[in-house]
Formats: sequence, C-alpha cells, structure tokens
Amino acid sequence: MVRLTTFCLALMAAMIGTAQAQTDPVKRGDYLVNTIMTCGNCHTPKGPPAAVAGKDFSGGLTWDEPPFKVTAPNITQDKETGLGNWSDAEIIALMRTGKRPNGVQIAEVMPTAFYGIITDGDMKAIVAYLRTLKPVKNTVPAPIYKMQIPHIPFPGSEKPYTEAMMSDPVKKGFYLATIGHCMECHTPFGPRGKDFAADLGKGGMEFPGPWGTSVSRNITSGKTKGIGAWTDAEIKTAVTQGKSKDGSPLKPPMGFGYYAHMTPADLDAVVAYLRTVPAKE
Repeated sequence: MVRLTTFCLALMAAMIGTAQAQTDPVKRGDYLVNTIMTCGNCHTPKGPPAAVAGKDFSGGLTWDEPPFKVTAPNITQDKETGLGNWSDAEIIALMRTGKRPNGVQIAEVMPTAFYGIITDGDMKAIVAYLRTLKPVKNTVPAPIYKMQIPHIPFPGSEKPYTEAMMSDPVKKGFYLATIGHCMECHTPFGPRGKDFAADLGKGGMEFPGPWGTSVSRNITSGKTKGIGAWTDAEIKTAVTQGKSKDGSPLKPPMGFGYYAHMTPADLDAVVAYLRTVPAKE
C-alpha cells in the first residue's frame, strides 16, 4: 500500500509538472519564438556559419530591397537599443499591425501580416518570454523606407484564433504554419506582390546567401511539383532535418534547426494542413 501510494503521489506530481509547463506563459513563449516562429533566424547576428555567441536577438540580417533597406532590430531587453522601454501593449501592437509606437509602418519583411492570427494567450506568452531576454547593447542601422508598403493581412489571419479552434488538427496546422509565416517564402512574388489566392505555396522565391542561392519549393498538395506524393514522415524529415525526399540536403534560410524542436503533435498538425493546400503544378 505504501509503495502504491508513493507511486500515485509521484504520478500526480509529474502530471502537475506537465500541466504547469503547458500553462507557463514564459515556457510557451520560449517554445513559439524558438521553434515555429524562428525569430532568431533573423534577429540574431550571424557570423559564418552560426549565430554570434552571446548576441542572441540583438539584431541580425539586413535586407536591401527597392522599397526599403532595413536590419532586423535588437529585441532584447536593453533599454537604449532594444525593447526594454517598450510597453507590452506597444510590442503587441507592432506584432499585430506592423506599426511602431511612433506610428511608422515597418517593412513587411517582418511578417506582421501573418501575426494577426496569434491567440491572445500566445501573444502574451511571447511578450513574457521576450521580457526574459538578457539586455544586449547593440545598435543596428536605422531603417530606410523608400516607399510605403501597405499592411495587408495574410488571408485567414485577420483576427486572433481562439484556443477552442486548436482542437481541429487542420485549423491548428494552419495556425502554426501562419505564425511560422511559411507562405511568406513559399509563395512567389509577382508584379503586384504575392497572389495568395492563385499562387499559395507554389514556391519559386530565390534566397541568396552564404549557401549560394536557394529557391523555395512547391509545398502544395500537387503530386508532381508539390509534396502530394511525399509521406508524412518524408515531409517531417524535410522540415526538421533539411533532407529532401531523395535524401539530398536542403538549403537555408529554412529554419530546420528551429523546427527540429517542435512537438510531434504540432508537426502532425502542420502536415495535416499542408495536405489541404490546393495543388499547383
């Protein structure tokens, strides 16, 4: 009886610990920021080939495009060069609308057009985690905006999801793929911008870098050009290990190292959603 009671108490303690981990805002924010959202992929300085030690989230990649020249800013808690003096409401407003506290619309290379879908709970968790980042003093170049690009929400992300919606695997997968802004890279950029209605997931965008030039692939359900003929396991291997169906290595900037830490349930949900993306051959 004593042994059984001890076992029950240990089991209850483990269950409580798991529940706390699931409801702890900082842990949830840590999980989102460092897996599906791949925030460090842009906001952490890189020095070939890895991130610069001790500089996590202190500013990173630079984009010099026709509409803008911007550098991913410092999002640590440094009060002079980071987010230390921003309020929670100001951080959330930027995430949802793309507007800085002074009203300036930031470059859409920051995927705020995808973040309107983030649940209120997850948004608070993200901010809670950002508050734990150690201050790193690092000034990045001021942004240069050559023309104003409108903030147009990604279709389906216009308002926050509710927790109840997450019980549907496909809806959960759409949520995760959206906050992970997968279609930002996997939808081609045409003369009038991205046509998500006609070209969703068709691939074709080029990404030059130290790895050469990588081209985003077709991730629609098409069986010839897309991933419709791939097994679930093959898709997950591509996402988490950077290996194609034939075993050949895939190139950055796809955040394989981040996705490798996603839970099996979240990976299952993403695959379930990808199976519903209309084929584009």
